[in-house]
Amino acid sequence: MWRSLRPLGRSAASGGYRRYAWTGADADCRLWFRMQAEARRLDVETDRNGNQWAWLGDPTAGDAVVTGSHLDSVPDGGAFDGPLGVVSAFAALDELRARGASFRRPLAIVNFGDEEGARFGLACVGSRLTSGQLTKEKAYELRDADGITLPQAMEAAGHDPETIGEDRERLDRIGAFVELHVEQGRALDLTGDAVGVASTIWPHGRWRYDFHGEANHAGTTRLVDRRDPMLTYAETVLAARREAELAGAVATFGKISVEPNGVNAIPSLVRGWLDARAADQGALDAVIAGIETSARDKAAAHGIDLAVVRESYTPVVEFRHALRDELVRLLGGKAPVLGTGAGHDAGILSAAVPTAMLFVRNPTGVSHSPAEFAAEDDCVAGVRALADVLEGLACT
Repeated sequence: MWRSLRPLGRSAASGGYRRYAWTGADADCRLWFRMQAEARRLDVETDRNGNQWAWLGDPTAGDAVVTGSHLDSVPDGGAFDGPLGVVSAFAALDELRARGASFRRPLAIVNFGDEEGARFGLACVGSRLTSGQLTKEKAYELRDADGITLPQAMEAAGHDPETIGEDRERLDRIGAFVELHVEQGRALDLTGDAVGVASTIWPHGRWRYDFHGEANHAGTTRLVDRRDPMLTYAETVLAARREAELAGAVATFGKISVEPNGVNAIPSLVRGWLDARAADQGALDAVIAGIETSARDKAAAHGIDLAVVRESYTPVVEFRHALRDELVRLLGGKAPVLGTGAGHDAGILSAAVPTAMLFVRNPTGVSHSPAEFAAEDDCVAGVRALADVLEGLACT
């Protein structure tokens, strides 16, 4: 499976992946998913929001055990973030069949669409739509960097955008969702464990900062006469680092656009996107408030107009203790339980259905990078752990 999936959407220049929603690379990954499912005699369907489902048993019976993740990527992302959960789901089914397991509940493997939000700026679009956390009206407002709207992209890829929206019937089919994911950090490496169980997902969100100044000639405009939004932006980047350190949180300006974007031109607009996460709501609120206060103070001092827009937000996710504890029991009671600062479809769905997560050791902690890595032995351990969990939840 890795050999067949590895080349899809991979950049020859960076070695990373550019599997963006509703693009050719995304279509290739969707075809790969279908082929893997059909090779295992699973019934494949695409739901109203573009998520793919591969079913063993009656999809309408209810109380299904669902596993899987996503196949899309961040810009120049790694091979494991998302795909490891999908590949492991198919491999765990193979393992269960090899064990001769008999299923008492329906089983589904899912590929959620547009989890990373690399194209339209909003993470977990597929699961947000399904759970009702993203309305059809708001989804229709999403645009990529070229001005193409989400419905236009869906339609171009052969999916009817008129069907998108909350899918209560779909959610009612699910009795439990277990997502396996490569750990995005080094907690397991530090404890020496190959597999862990998730406890919580930190609250996190994305904020867009628009710094409006005045375009002018870079060589003839005196420094004292400038309204340069880049200065305010730069000071805000430093403020984000400072506020995050004070709160024990993380905050990153990882994306920027500049107008008119000329080497010899003072910008008229600098637009930066802030990603901020913290272990609890109070800490995150303090970080966000501190960054915005600093930005507004600096903007006023430099004659810059500032607009701040919260583009997405996910509150703290406390995975249901009963299901989390059952996973630990099924893994022999020895799997460490750990929190994470990364968002996942399991976190989005947690408000609607029982969800849990397994993490596979990442020896370097690097993620969202071509250097992302998990050792083959640990990946195999993850498959066996997932198979043990699915057997305990879905089999007699």
